[in-house]
Amino acid sequence: MKIARFHVFAASMTTLSVALSVPAYAQQTGSTDTSEATPQTDDFHGTEEIVVTAPYVERLDILSGTSAVTGDVLAEKTRAQLGDILSSLPGVSATSFSPGASRPVLRGYQGNRVAVLTDGIGNIDASNTSADHAVTIDTLTVERIEVLRGPAVLLFGGQAVGGAVNALDKRIPRSIPDEAVHVDALAGYGSAARDWSGGASVDVPLTERVVVHVDGSYRNSDDLRTGGYVFAPSLRSELLDFATRQAGAGNAAGAAETRGIANERGRIPNSAVKTWTAAGGAAFIDEGGNLGISYSIYDTNYGVPDRPATALAATSGSIAATPVTIGMRQYRADFRGELNLGGGLFDKLRLRAGYADYTHTEFEGDEIGTVFISQGIEGRAELIQNDRNGWRGASGVQYQTRDFEAIGAEAFVPPNKNRQFGMFTLQEFTAGNLDAEVALRFDTAELRADILGISRSFNNVSSAFGVGYHIGDLKIGANLSRTGRAPAVEELFSNGPHIATQAFEVGDPLLKSERAWNGELYARYDTADTAFNLTLYANRFDNFIYEAETGVVADDLPVFQYFQNDAKVWGVEFQGSQNVASFGNVDLKVDAVADYTRAKISAGAGNIPRIPPLRVLGGVELNGARLDLRGEVEWSANQTKTAPFETATDGFTLVNATATWRPFGSDRNIALIASANNIFDVVARRSASFTKDFVPLSGRDFRLSARISF
Repeated sequence: MKIARFHVFAASMTTLSVALSVPAYAQQTGSTDTSEATPQTDDFHGTEEIVVTAPYVERLDILSGTSAVTGDVLAEKTRAQLGDILSSLPGVSATSFSPGASRPVLRGYQGNRVAVLTDGIGNIDASNTSADHAVTIDTLTVERIEVLRGPAVLLFGGQAVGGAVNALDKRIPRSIPDEAVHVDALAGYGSAARDWSGGASVDVPLTERVVVHVDGSYRNSDDLRTGGYVFAPSLRSELLDFATRQAGAGNAAGAAETRGIANERGRIPNSAVKTWTAAGGAAFIDEGGNLGISYSIYDTNYGVPDRPATALAATSGSIAATPVTIGMRQYRADFRGELNLGGGLFDKLRLRAGYADYTHTEFEGDEIGTVFISQGIEGRAELIQNDRNGWRGASGVQYQTRDFEAIGAEAFVPPNKNRQFGMFTLQEFTAGNLDAEVALRFDTAELRADILGISRSFNNVSSAFGVGYHIGDLKIGANLSRTGRAPAVEELFSNGPHIATQAFEVGDPLLKSERAWNGELYARYDTADTAFNLTLYANRFDNFIYEAETGVVADDLPVFQYFQNDAKVWGVEFQGSQNVASFGNVDLKVDAVADYTRAKISAGAGNIPRIPPLRVLGGVELNGARLDLRGEVEWSANQTKTAPFETATDGFTLVNATATWRPFGSDRNIALIASANNIFDVVARRSASFTKDFVPLSGRDFRLSARISF
């Protein structure tokens, strides 16, 4: 078929709390003393305390780069997809494939190098297999999202060299509510996509030890409005040149059509999203531990914007394409248990497991193009050690299995099976002002494509070591890790046209394990008025796997092929804030975030594709008992360090403002939030996006949100 357009844990809420004067949108760990820390108890989590839940132990200083989004800030930033919510955090960008599909990019890494977790285990969807696949996390009912970077992600797998994103919900309750019925609700409207959304959860204690939970959400958004031309200048020029050739060949109608497409502005065609979710759960909780289950449904339909492939069309033909849409549904069951073991060597035994049945259909107009079916299970068990004279830790095992099949003429990946097993331990020791951590992990993976008669097995050992030293309120430290990642199924076995990305994708069944040395140096400073976190990191890869355009055309599509070579990645992240003044019960704060990543393939092979450029974000906040005001400016540089056949990305500056009113003051059971994003309506494109040349970011967007808890 000819295609005319190119598309491209937390088993319990651990009680580590760290009071920080950091911007609310980018809360980050950094305390040097947790002896007086207490967890948050309000549902809004509206203070600036941090509760680190993912690492399973109550204090883990190796987490030199942990950020969290929660409460009112999460309510204001809620979008259809996870990546777009987190992009203001240090070191975080997004794939921004479309409004309906956007996955986090951490330190320039995406796909299989970033673990996306639901309550500490994998999301068990297909979002890591291709940029056009949505992340099946309900952003309207999730109550907290944590971003973990650096060696600590070894707890979740040696493959997540970029980091991990952990979304926490209450589908398996963690506590018994004090009320007879507890309700949390969120509703909002965004002007740029005429985006109506709402979600609510209800918790009901049946007895003193049993609680049940139900939640649901709905979102309906139109085509996204952008601030100018839909297509990037280089693509518009290509289109207009093509129109001239069409006219010269006597195809006046085709030329007029092409000029019309080139001049599209305002709304991005075929970018609407409709999503609904439903879930229920129950838990038994007492002094000896807890046990809970949940069941959920995630259903979404979204459009895939098109890129006209003029170089592949005849001058006498039309570049119009049949709209491509994706319908996706995931059924998921989850289990979590915890057993208190007492005062011996081990404190707790924690169990976590999930099963998901996932179907994803790519439609060409009303016709079914390709159907992707995935069934997967992931489970893990951890033994948490008691603190013995400053020595503590956690050890466990993890198992994953996935059966995946693509059905249709354009099934670019053959049916395959993926089995993975891992064992890990993490140990921490504190002596005076010195902290030390050691982690060790073993992973084995078997990937089979029986229809091809190919089976590959990989064994990888990963390790990490970290030290940190406290000098008053300042902590300095270093982390070093050696990680190994088995190739993904898509990297090995892809071979064919992929309708949604509009690319002919080619894998390499002979790929080796990807291994890397990873180093970090960090400094953290934290007082009542001043806080900052500075991290320098570097990664040196053997056999780095990447996908790049080749310049070859197959089946009227550009060929994107997986390659393997050595590579080097380094970068810097900074986050800081300062309390400038206080006026009664109102505090004036300033804050800043900056990050930069440089990534190159060795032996003169060029740059790694789709890397974010230098980014700086600065903000000013007025925080009071009832009213918070914030203004911020985000500047992104040009990205000209591109891979072969990859276009450069223009820089941009976004100006945003937010007001949060809590009419009942510090109780914070109601918050009304008004925000104006991209106030000056500029055109902005993410260099990490596969579709940046024809899917810009949102134009001016006025948003109203209401968050209620009672």
